[in-house]
Amino acid sequence: MSQQPARPYRILVTGSRDWPDEQTIHVALAEVVSVIPADRDITIVHGGCGKGADRIAHRWARQYGAAVEVHYADWNIGRAAGPIRNRTMVNLGADVCLAFIHGRSRGASHCAHIAKLAGIPVRRWEQPGGPVPQPRATPLDEP
Repeated sequence: MSQQPARPYRILVTGSRDWPDEQTIHVALAEVVSVIPADRDITIVHGGCGKGADRIAHRWARQYGAAVEVHYADWNIGRAAGPIRNRTMVNLGADVCLAFIHGRSRGASHCAHIAKLAGIPVRRWEQPGGPVPQPRATPLDEP
């Protein structure tokens, strides 16, 4: 009797568009991955912002061979697009949520909050302050 392969370990990453610390995200992802059995695939789930925490997590996943699942917000529907996208990501499930909050980041805070309510363990990093100058958003796979 053959065994079904284990489903991928899903890491939901939510964070500020202006998250300034790439190293913190790299270390957080490496720590989570270090305790996952080697035969288990990894999927990084994020909201598709071309800068900040989403971009950093996306590039980390590509560098280390993890699958990437991107959920873009449909901003054509208005301000509700972000919360709708967050609910979709949470409803699809995750084994852990890593939240990188810079300043008051309402979107990332909302996603972390509803993940916790859904029973997903949430690890949260916070940095005070306002926006940090960032380069323009570029496609996620560009350097």
